[in-house]
Amino acid sequence: MHSGQIVFAQLMEHIPHYSFRRIVARYDGERRLREFSCWDQFACMAFGQLTFRESLRDLEVCLRSRPEQLYHMGIRGRVSRSTLAEANERRDWRIYADLAAVLIRRARKLYAQDSFAVELDATAYALDASTIDLCLSLFPWARFRRTKAAIKLNTLLDLRGSIPSLISITEGKRHEVNWLDELPFEAGSFYIMDRGYLDFRRLHRLHQAGAFFVIRAKERMKFCRLYSHPIVQTEGIRCDQTISLTGQHSATDYPDKLRRIRFYDVEQKRALVFLTNNFALPAATIAALYQSRWQIELFFKWIKGHLHIKRFLGTSVNAVKTQIWIAVSVYVLVAILKKQLKIDLSLHSILQILSVNAFQKEPLYELLMKDYDKFEPLYESNQLSFQGF
Repeated sequence: MHSGQIVFAQLMEHIPHYSFRRIVARYDGERRLREFSCWDQFACMAFGQLTFRESLRDLEVCLRSRPEQLYHMGIRGRVSRSTLAEANERRDWRIYADLAAVLIRRARKLYAQDSFAVELDATAYALDASTIDLCLSLFPWARFRRTKAAIKLNTLLDLRGSIPSLISITEGKRHEVNWLDELPFEAGSFYIMDRGYLDFRRLHRLHQAGAFFVIRAKERMKFCRLYSHPIVQTEGIRCDQTISLTGQHSATDYPDKLRRIRFYDVEQKRALVFLTNNFALPAATIAALYQSRWQIELFFKWIKGHLHIKRFLGTSVNAVKTQIWIAVSVYVLVAILKKQLKIDLSLHSILQILSVNAFQKEPLYELLMKDYDKFEPLYESNQLSFQGF
């Protein structure tokens, strides 16, 4: 039976409040606070993400126009632009990073049994980075080039459900390959990367950790063919070789054998060369694993297009990171909602429905189970390939 809660409050119930309070206490987030708690800040910013607010003034006017609903949304403090700006400026962004990590762990458990394009028992991750451009005059701490500022969103995406497993926000000028030094590699898992991450010393560390990688090879790579494996050309495989590196530095950085697979993509009419340290899977499966890496490109395209992370409501490092982590939390929260309620709509459609019904008093399940099928084709070309997404 419906309790009479508004839609936004029902969504917020999927946040583990006990975990949130522990995280706030960990960072002493409410020390000397009289009003407008960390939860008030999170609820306001999450509402802004969900309803696509463009500025703090926009968010303030929208929320204060419904004062009778704020209490039911879980917001106890007085909502004002200055209070929210100060909170984004001073409250430790790690509170919301840790909350996102809690939600990510929950989402990954929910999607753990989902399949993806490749039949694989092991966990497969796609690794990539996306640059978010900023105005240099407003964000001088993020200088990227002489007249440009930027930050990078480094992401490790679990391909089962397209859930971000790890996210790191770094300066735009820092090369993404450096993030490999910080990743805790899981033995037996697959890491799929583009050739921007081709660093044989780092890849050898991944290999020694017992994990597998699939990565594009660079042109003019020096190697010696040791053995050629039988192939089935109808699958697009042109060669499957065991090689050793012969370059002056690469041979030292990666002294073990590698597997080199040349694949011809008929649709794109181009040849791709993959390197991997896995010798057990069929060559066609390795090629399919790399093709599934496209999920992370769609993930970046999706969150940039549908979440509020390209226009920031504050200019400090803390404010920017706070906004990004709350945006990630909303993304994962809606994914959790979709799985728990077994909703067959796309994530985009769920967000659109929630955005225009945030103040409605209607059971979430009934709201999302209405017949929206006829509207789905409008968004089909923009969809993230999310199992049940």
